[in-house]
Amino acid sequence: MADTGALTKRIVKETSRLIQEPVPGITAIPDDGNARYFKVVIDGPSESPYEGGKFKVELFLPDEYPMAPPKVRFMTKLYHPNIDKLGRVCLDILKEKWSPALQIRTVLLSIQALLSTPNPDDFLDADVAEKWKADENGAKMIAREWTHKYANEL
Repeated sequence: MADTGALTKRIVKETSRLIQEPVPGITAIPDDGNARYFKVVIDGPSESPYEGGKFKVELFLPDEYPMAPPKVRFMTKLYHPNIDKLGRVCLDILKEKWSPALQIRTVLLSIQALLSTPNPDDFLDADVAEKWKADENGAKMIAREWTHKYANEL
């Protein structure tokens, strides 16, 4: 049986650090009613098609955390080969590369980096990945349009 007290201490410690030492360009606020649920806003990275956007993300820590990775979902619609229409994220550290040594802030930084460097070779949305490979500039233009259309309201 897992020591839920220790897991809770870890969550409290990580949450405290996120609030005291926020990640630049990322706001992560724990839900008042559930310390395992975070409302996150990620600023679109500069010099990317997502620049200027504010992307709402849900992050949930399952009961098995830190032995299992957080569950992450984009609530803001965006055009990205590694994020599908339901907001699910294709990121190795959220799956097979997860390690209990990783933390919430590591996950958030990795998602921010994914916005800077989409990877159409490890896609979740096949149509977007295909467009990205065939016409990267055209795909980036669509991503910019979607950013202006969907990622400007909080």
